[in-house]
Amino acid sequence: MRAGLPRDPAQWIALALALAALLAGAWLLRRSPAIARAGPTPPGPGAAHSGPDPAPRSGAALGAAIAAALSIVAALLSAAYVAVYLRGGPRIIDATSYWLEARAMAAGYLAWPLDEPAASVLGRFLVRSDTMAGPSGANRAAEVAVLFPPGYPALLALGFLAGAPLAVGPALAAALAIATYDLAARFAPEGPAPSGSAAPIRFVPLVAALFSALCAALRYHTADTMSHGLAALCFTVALASARRALDEARAAASTGAATGPLGPAVRAAALAGLAAGWLAATRPPSALALAATLPFVILPAIAPGSAAAGPREGDPPPRPSPRLARLAAAMAIGALPGLALLAAHQRAATGAFASSQAAYYAVSDGPPGCFRYGFGAGVGCLGEHGDFVRHNLAEGYGFLAAAGTTLRRLKLHLVDALNAEPLALLVLAGALIAWRRPRSRALAIAPLLQVAAYAPFYFDGNYPGGGARFFADVLPVEHVLAAMAALALAERAATAAHAERGPARRRGALLPAALLPAALLPAALFAAALPLAGFAFRAGFDHAALRDREGGLPMFDPGAVARAGVSRGLVFVDTDHGFNLGFDPAPEDVAVLRYRGDAIDRMAWEARGRPPAYRYRFAIPDGGGLASVSITPLVFDAEPPGEARIEGESLWPPRDQRGAFALPEHAGGTCASGGRLLAVHAAGRGEAVVRVGLPAPWLRGARISPRVALSGDGAGEVRLVVDGALLHVWRVEPAAPSPPGAPLACPELPAYPIPEGAVGIELSLAREDAAVTGETGPGETGALFALDALSVVGGNSVDR
Repeated sequence: MRAGLPRDPAQWIALALALAALLAGAWLLRRSPAIARAGPTPPGPGAAHSGPDPAPRSGAALGAAIAAALSIVAALLSAAYVAVYLRGGPRIIDATSYWLEARAMAAGYLAWPLDEPAASVLGRFLVRSDTMAGPSGANRAAEVAVLFPPGYPALLALGFLAGAPLAVGPALAAALAIATYDLAARFAPEGPAPSGSAAPIRFVPLVAALFSALCAALRYHTADTMSHGLAALCFTVALASARRALDEARAAASTGAATGPLGPAVRAAALAGLAAGWLAATRPPSALALAATLPFVILPAIAPGSAAAGPREGDPPPRPSPRLARLAAAMAIGALPGLALLAAHQRAATGAFASSQAAYYAVSDGPPGCFRYGFGAGVGCLGEHGDFVRHNLAEGYGFLAAAGTTLRRLKLHLVDALNAEPLALLVLAGALIAWRRPRSRALAIAPLLQVAAYAPFYFDGNYPGGGARFFADVLPVEHVLAAMAALALAERAATAAHAERGPARRRGALLPAALLPAALLPAALFAAALPLAGFAFRAGFDHAALRDREGGLPMFDPGAVARAGVSRGLVFVDTDHGFNLGFDPAPEDVAVLRYRGDAIDRMAWEARGRPPAYRYRFAIPDGGGLASVSITPLVFDAEPPGEARIEGESLWPPRDQRGAFALPEHAGGTCASGGRLLAVHAAGRGEAVVRVGLPAPWLRGARISPRVALSGDGAGEVRLVVDGALLHVWRVEPAAPSPPGAPLACPELPAYPIPEGAVGIELSLAREDAAVTGETGPGETGALFALDALSVVGGNSVDR
C-alpha cells in the first residue's frame, strides 16, 4: 500500500481543493442560521413531513443543474486523466485489445479476414476461427477476432467513426455522474415524494454524484479504453430504470389511470432491459450480479399491501398484476439487442455460438480447461497468469483459493470508492442504512452479489489505478451508499447541535425540514473533502504507479510515425500493446504488423507488394523510466534468400492442442535460436499433441527441416501434415538421458520436400512422455521437448 505526503502536482491540487472545501464548509457551518440559532418552532407532529416540498419543480431543477455541472466536472477530470496519467493513449493490454476490437467494428468487422502469413497478425488475445475441414484439408476462410465481449467495443467504435475514440471515456464519465444521481433519487429519496418522482431536496443524489465525479478509480475506467465504465453505467441505469418502471406502474395502479403499451412504466422497463442486455454483452458475470439484484428491486413492489400486489389479505399469495407482466416483457424485449450482439460476436469469433475467451485459451494456453468460470483442479492458465497460478493455486481453485482471491480483491477495492481505505467505512455504514429500508435494500445487496459473481473466476484482475476492477461495475451503487451514510451522520450531528441550542427541544428530535438544507450544505462540502484528501494522501500514488509502468507511454504512437516521415508502407512493431494500438483491419497508406525477426517478416512484406518497411522500437530502460521510441527503415533483399528460418515461437498460438499446450519461452544462453523456443508441455497421460500452422504459399516446393530442443528424457515426434494427410514423421529422442541441469540439445532434423500444390501445411508436435506433468524451463530439471526453428530451403516468393 502506497501512502504519504503528496508528491505529484495532481495530488497537491487535490489537497488544496480538500482544504478549500473544509474551510468553506466550516465558514458556512458557523454562519448557518440552522445551527447558529434555535430557529422557528417546529410544526406540530407529522406536519414537518406530511407532504412534498411546496416547490418541488424548482428543487428538482436546481438539483438537475448541479448534477449536470458535476457531470461536466467528471468528464473534464477523465479527459485530464488521459493526458496526465495515460499520456495520450491506452496503456493496459486489455485496453489496447478493446481499442483494436473497436477499430475493427468501426470498419464493419466482428472478425476480419486473416491473410498469410498469419503469424504477422496472430498473437495475444486474438482468436482464429478457421479449422482444417474434411479429408481434403481445405481451409475455411480464415478470420480473426479479439476475444473480449463486444458491448464496450461497439460503443468505442462510434468514437472511431467520429474521429475521437478517446472522447468516449469522458462522455461515459458524464453519463455516470448523472446516472448515479438518478439512482440515488430513485432508491434513497429524502422525504415524501409522489410515486415515480425524485426527491425534492436532492442532497443524497447530489453527494452521490459528487463522489462519482471525484472517484479516481472511475476516472481511470472512463479514461483508459476499459469496459468497466460502460458496465457501471449499464448496471446503474438498469437498477434505476427498473425502480422507475415499478414506481410508474404503482402510480398508475393507485389512480386507476389507463396505461398504454408504450406508457412511462413500459418505456422505463424497456430501458432497464436494454441496459441489462448491453451489460451482458459487455461483462457477462456482472450481468449475473444484476440479474440476482433485480428481484430485490421487484419483490418489495409486489409484496402484500403494495399497490401493485393485488389484495392485501387472503390465503393465496398475491400474484403479479398484468402490468408487472407487461413490464417483464418490455425488459425482455429491451435486452434483445445486447444479447444479439453478444451472440453475433461469439459466432464470428469461434464459428459457433461458443465462448470466444474459452476458444482462445483452449489453443493458446494450458493446461487444458485452465480458463473456466468455476472451481476445481486444473483451473488457472500457466501462460497468461503463470506466476499467479503457481503461487496461489498450487492445490487447484477450491474454497480456500477462491476465498484468498476474493479477499485480495476486497482489500484493493477498499480504496476504489472514495480514494482511501478508511473511507470505505462510509459504504459499509450506508449499506446498513439501506438494508433497513425496503426501498433501498437492493443497493445494500448489489455489491455483495457482484463479489459473488466473480468468486468463480480465479485471477485477481487487480492493478494500481484500476483497483479491483471486477468490482468497479458497482462503484455507483457504493457512492449512493456512502452518500446516505455521510448525510445521515451530518443530519444527526446537526439535529444534536440544534437541540443543544434550543433547550425547549427534545434531544433527538428531527431537525425542522425548513432548516435541513442549510445544515447539510456544509456537510456536502465536508463530503467533497474526503475523496480529495484520499487522493492526495493515498490513491494518487497508485495512479502515479500506473502512469509510470511499462515505459510510461502508450506502446504505439501514430504521431511518432508521422513525425518520422512515414507516409506509406509497413511498420513492424515488437509488442502486443503496440500491435493492438496500430493494426487496422482496413489499412490505408500505412499498415502495422508484428515484428518476428525471421522469415515471417519478409513474407509479410512480399504479400503486401514489397512497400517501404520500417521497424518501430519501443525501448524501456533497464531499471524502469520513460521509454524511448525509434523508427528505422527495415530493408529486405530484392531476391529471396536460398535458405530462410522461421522461429518456433513465431508460430504461437497453435491451431489446436490435445492433452498438451505450447508456450513461447525464453532460453537465453542455450543452443536455442534467438534465445527463445516454443515449448510443448504435456498435460497428463495419453496423447499430447500441438498443431502449428505454416505459411503454405511460401513453402510449396521447398524443403523444410525442423530444429527441436530437448533436455532430460524429453522425446516425441514432429509430424508433417499437408492438406489433412500425414506426409512425414520425424522421431526425436535424446542420444542419452541427460542429468538434471544439463544444457539443451538442439538437433536439426533431415529436410523433407513440400509438394508444389500444397494448400494447408501443419506441423504436429507430439510428446511421448505425456506422463510427465512437472516440466520446467530450459536449463532446469525436468524434461523439455520444443520446436526451436524451421529451416526452409528453396520454395517460392509470393510472386512466383
